[in-house]
Amino acid sequence: MSLRENDLKDLVYRAFEIDSYKSKMGNDSDIVVLSFTVNEEAPARDLVDFIEKGYSFVLDADISSGEQFDGMYRVFVELERNNSIPEQIMEIMDGVGKLAGRTDWKYRYYKSFKSLPLNIESLQEQVPLDANTYSSTVTESNMNNFKNFFNKSYLESINLLEDDEIFLKKAYADPIAFKIQQFGNKNTILESINEKINVNDYAEILFLTKYLGDYNICKFGKKLLTFENKGYTLVLERI
Repeated sequence: MSLRENDLKDLVYRAFEIDSYKSKMGNDSDIVVLSFTVNEEAPARDLVDFIEKGYSFVLDADISSGEQFDGMYRVFVELERNNSIPEQIMEIMDGVGKLAGRTDWKYRYYKSFKSLPLNIESLQEQVPLDANTYSSTVTESNMNNFKNFFNKSYLESINLLEDDEIFLKKAYADPIAFKIQQFGNKNTILESINEKINVNDYAEILFLTKYLGDYNICKFGKKLLTFENKGYTLVLERI
């Protein structure tokens, strides 16, 4: 049975990713990979079927091999990297939006910390359309890739969900969740924080240091936490 409007309502997360996962069809510099987060396996398979049958320019669509640690499923869509990519992504999201009953899509490029509102102008600016541009973009985005920022941690998995929530999971420990507030150059970020350093909540800093590893962690006010790595600072709020 074919899908109808709103059949996937409240099942597809509004934040999707572009070029965060490796292509299985060829070189990452030649292929754009979209990835969607879906609540359940059956709707994820329905989404794969819809995209494969509905868009002739799609090279491949597939579902993750199993349920992820957060209980979700990932749907991967591969497209040839070319000048038509922004328009093709918008066309796909128009169709998926009708199924999911939403228009408020956001996306992250290359596992960046912050998501961006989906529109054609943003895609034209952010998504590389050829192999050479892809290589330079990936190099520039290296630290703004959350996998790279936590490269010296003890974490088993890192997941970013909608509304810029990040879930960190250490082996044999419960996951911890944060809301991403800011990310960027250390000095610029620290100058923008209006809260005072909280020197009294040492227990939380000690716990996070043991959980994450060798990061300079500070707490500002009652909620904000900063994590430093190679001159960059990530500001999180515990949720």
